[in-house]
Amino acid sequence: MSKFVVAALYHFTKFKDHKSLQAPLQAVCDEHGVKGSLLLAFEGINGTIAGTRNGIDAALAAIRALPGCADFEHKESFASHMPFLRMKVKLKKEIVTLGQPSVDPTAHVGNYVNAEDWNDLIEQDDVVVIDTRNDYEVDIGTFKGAIDPKTKSFGEFPAWWAKNKERFHNKRIAMFCTGGIRCEKSTNFLMNEGVEDVYHLKGGILKYLEEVPQEDSTWDGECFVFDSRVSVKHGLEEGRYELCFACRMPLAPEDFDRPEFEHGVTCHQCINDHSEERKESFRERQKQIRLAEERGTKHIGS
Repeated sequence: MSKFVVAALYHFTKFKDHKSLQAPLQAVCDEHGVKGSLLLAFEGINGTIAGTRNGIDAALAAIRALPGCADFEHKESFASHMPFLRMKVKLKKEIVTLGQPSVDPTAHVGNYVNAEDWNDLIEQDDVVVIDTRNDYEVDIGTFKGAIDPKTKSFGEFPAWWAKNKERFHNKRIAMFCTGGIRCEKSTNFLMNEGVEDVYHLKGGILKYLEEVPQEDSTWDGECFVFDSRVSVKHGLEEGRYELCFACRMPLAPEDFDRPEFEHGVTCHQCINDHSEERKESFRERQKQIRLAEERGTKHIGS
């Protein structure tokens, strides 16, 4: 039985003093055993938290009480173990970093498309589908036929668009991301660039995987999530990926059989990225984790 509720959320609203909200939110989450990460900026709130049903309900009630957040939406999934080590409410310049001061999702965004209508839209000949996530996220799953900008961070998207926008002349643009937040900004950005027909998947991939039956799905692979589950699949069930300790990139079970893989030390993606001294420190960490397990305790960094 899944024990923990995982709530992914974001909401764009203009806080007058977002710094004053940090300590009260941290206190509520700590009081109710909720862990994860919440980002606060002048433009709103973003994050993923996990806890018991009562704990998550208390945290969500506190967020709804924030100025302009009464009607915010969130998405829930479940985990068999607590997917976070600690709780942190952080102050940021942006709740998702695009680096475009003129972008304002509270002004206007693209047309929302519900999960049940997404397949019909992206199958149209005049529609181009763009995945706004980072390259390592796209690698483990995306919609069939979607364009991968191969960006390493969301902040690279405007430059990619500038180089590629002529490819999409007279096309309608459909965009998607994990939970929807990046598309709030990317669709506003494209509209500011003069693109008229812009659409985005409401609730993101998570809502699609939750609501669309697998037999009707055009999703291929799994969806990367930013917690210890690493990935989820249809029905938001926990996926099969794990993270490499050294580079924090997702690994499929078959990657563990590759010659470059050493548990807790290297994988095929990072074997040439770390010095031997660094690798030795990783090996020592794994030794301490093993010794802690033999004692029946948990290593703080495991």
